[in-house]
Amino acid sequence: MAPAADREGYWGPTTSTLDWCEENYSVTWYIAEFWNTVSNLIMIIPPVFGAIQSVRDGLEKRYIASYLALTDGHFLTVSHMAFPLFVLWKEKQASGSSSCKGTNPILGTPLPHDLITSKSLTSRYHHIRVVGMGSWCFHMTLKYEMQLLDELPMIYSCCIFVYCMFECFKIKNSVNYHLLFTLVLFSLIVTTVYLKVKEPIFHQVMYGMLVFTLVLRSIYIVTWVYPWLRGLGYTSLGIFLLGFLLWNIDNIFCDSLRDFRKKVPPIIGITTQFHAWWHILTGLGSYLHILFSLYTRTLYLRYRPKVKFLFGIWPVILFEPLRKH
Repeated sequence: MAPAADREGYWGPTTSTLDWCEENYSVTWYIAEFWNTVSNLIMIIPPVFGAIQSVRDGLEKRYIASYLALTDGHFLTVSHMAFPLFVLWKEKQASGSSSCKGTNPILGTPLPHDLITSKSLTSRYHHIRVVGMGSWCFHMTLKYEMQLLDELPMIYSCCIFVYCMFECFKIKNSVNYHLLFTLVLFSLIVTTVYLKVKEPIFHQVMYGMLVFTLVLRSIYIVTWVYPWLRGLGYTSLGIFLLGFLLWNIDNIFCDSLRDFRKKVPPIIGITTQFHAWWHILTGLGSYLHILFSLYTRTLYLRYRPKVKFLFGIWPVILFEPLRKH
């Protein structure tokens, strides 16, 4: 983590419980962590095009939601789920009330009945809204509220990934009510506990559990179902793990990295912004995971998926539906 002697800028004192290794306001007075902020573009721009293409191809809403989840990778906020939880918590905190008649036992606030019904939740994928640039706004401001809009949607978006992976081998447009309820309940519990304890390690452990679940499911698929997808599956995992390694190096050796950056030209120092590399690599790894999940799903539905590279660089998935006779 960053030393405490960072300068202040446009957004005032840091209120987040985390401050990363990049020197604050070193590039511009308006952005606290410049490189950690702009590196989020990889999690915003490509998935938007993926979501648009998914709509054009008539894919199931869960995959449109996956792309939009990655668009904030970190900042997906689903209507009636993510942002309202934060608002309700702030309202409750402001009022000082500890209980409310007829309230949800987890939040102490009313929970719309249709939130936990699969038909409504699926339809609300149409109404996913970008409420805040989660990770972008967090690193730009280092404010606690923006930190929540970064970290909590990581849980929500990963739950969407889990749902997609475990529903790969079902009939088209089927809905697993029990899994939906379990994932929504898990998200609510994690949200409530994290708002209470404000301990980043708790969030990291919960997020790690979801990622580990995805890894196990992916290994099962490439081992026993579609072995020819090992290349895509393991590439996604390897890139994500490389980002995780750099994230740890950035945390553990922050003082050494800062000293090194003072001694070298800025163009070289930029390459040691390992938290920014974490964004880039995990953004790419997560994007490839969506392609892997979508490839698996369309294979099962007897489409003919193919991975192509736009401009010879960026992977996209194209497919043709099974011809009707």
